Amino acid sequence: MNIQSTQNERPDWDTYFMEIALLVSKRSTCLRRKVGAVLVKEKRILATGYNGAPIGLAHCKEVGCIREKLKIPSGERHELCRGLHAEQNAILQAAYHGVSIKGSILYITCHPCSVCAKMIINAGIEEIVIKEGYPDTMAESILKEGSVKIRYL
Repeated sequence: MNIQSTQNERPDWDTYFMEIALLVSKRSTCLRRKVGAVLVKEKRILATGYNGAPIGLAHCKEVGCIREKLKIPSGERHELCRGLHAEQNAILQAAYHGVSIKGSILYITCHPCSVCAKMIINAGIEEIVIKEGYPDTMAESILKEGSVKIRYL
């Protein structure tokens, strides 16, 4: 395949939105995992989010990672982190700007945790498209019970 034909190929919608989520993840200030999220409805972007500290707080890049210091395994003790998750930030951005996300699709680079799974259900997000897994079996069962459709790219 030559360069010209590669540049002219148009990505499908799933690929398009997931690549945007991957780009958004590059803004993350987390030292352990960079995650990006994009909320979409009717093929329009409603909000984006990446994982990092709340507005005005020092980032983990500046003060270090408490989870690393305490040797907390991935997928456990979510409350012991100064950052918000990417999907939390996307949901909060939509709320901050008064944008309804009911019936939307969440494109995310990493499977949500159980805390985010509960937020996703209550926010009315109907589907999640995920790039990679995450070690939180409770999140999987919560999303299934909440009838949230899950697809992996």
